[in-house]
Amino acid sequence: MSERPPISPRSPRAALEPEQVPPPPKRSDRARNPFVIVGNAIFTILIILMIGAGATYYYGKQTLEAPGPLQEDKIVNIPARAGKRDIADVLLREGVINVNPWAFIGSVFALKASSDLKPGEYAFQKSASLRDVIATIVEGKVVQHAVTIPEGLTSEQIVARLSDNDIFTGSVREIPREGTLLPETYKFPRGTTRDQVIQRMQQAQKRVLAEIWERRNPDTPLKSPEQLVTLASIVEKETGRADERSRVAAVFVNRLRQRMKLQSDPTIIYGLVGGKGTLGRPIKRSEITQPSPYNTYVIDGLPPGPIANPGRASLEATANPARTRDLFFVADGTGGHTFTETYDQHAKNVAKLRTMEKQIQNDTVEPADDPPPAAAAPGSTDTNPTAATPPKPTNQRKPPRGRQGAAQQTNSPPVVQR
Repeated sequence: MSERPPISPRSPRAALEPEQVPPPPKRSDRARNPFVIVGNAIFTILIILMIGAGATYYYGKQTLEAPGPLQEDKIVNIPARAGKRDIADVLLREGVINVNPWAFIGSVFALKASSDLKPGEYAFQKSASLRDVIATIVEGKVVQHAVTIPEGLTSEQIVARLSDNDIFTGSVREIPREGTLLPETYKFPRGTTRDQVIQRMQQAQKRVLAEIWERRNPDTPLKSPEQLVTLASIVEKETGRADERSRVAAVFVNRLRQRMKLQSDPTIIYGLVGGKGTLGRPIKRSEITQPSPYNTYVIDGLPPGPIANPGRASLEATANPARTRDLFFVADGTGGHTFTETYDQHAKNVAKLRTMEKQIQNDTVEPADDPPPAAAAPGSTDTNPTAATPPKPTNQRKPPRGRQGAAQQTNSPPVVQR
């Protein structure tokens, strides 16, 4: 039997007093070292930072990679001089992103793209993620708008078209020289200045003209690239059919070789209205012999410059015309032309066209209930009807004509017929 410690009797009051807890052990001198305290604090902070960084990385990765809110592809314009917050607001307003603007700004910093955001018009794909959106803006692949300049327009008409197109900015300081612009389909980003468009068209024309001039038929009587452009502009205005260009060019080249007047109607019109391009009415008989530097019914050889801006096809056809002896052509009533070498055969073709036009008028014009108006004064207008087939609209050519023009007043064979 073990011995129990003796029980010391206590008074009731002493029994109610709590027992004294032994004092805690003293901390070692090492634990009280300030370097240890600082080290522990730093370690704790690092742990917290690591946890925070991991959480931030996970959240940021999810934010960058998550599909965006776009339900379909959309084009959005980022204005010039827009800051990161402005860009975020635009993207949020257009529904391209659905994150807080500060999350967008943070993502831009995280991708090290802060200084690479470029203004412009961008096409964002359906459900594009935030990473894709930022990458699109950083790459600067802005939307390219296709702009088609038809062949046969004058420089003044081309400038008017550019002025009416709202994707361009600025104004054209000076109308370019006739024939120095290449009609073609170009692609430009929104905000391109109109002067930049003109410069690009001029550079393209110089490049194409140089290439075609090098490949020209050396037998043609054209002495310079400028003469090539001038004759090509006449060919451009005379026909819109690809299969006729080289043959129309051959007619004019043959006439130049034989020192015959070109006698082309579009040159009369250009002499009358210049860069406006269209007369808006038939040519008057008095205008056929009206002196003008461009009127090839009056002058010998080529006019002093182009009457329009010819396209590549007309330049190539003029540089390498068909090998024919044709000197005349007249509209055939079906949109094309009939070519002949002699005036006698040409006159028959003109008569055939007249008969066809008269028959069309008889079949389509109903008798008027009211008496017809008084006849115009003799010689006031060209009384010959136009052909039934309209011209190619993009070239704004006047309807084909079967008129013999001022041939009777010259020693050269009659006019080249439309």
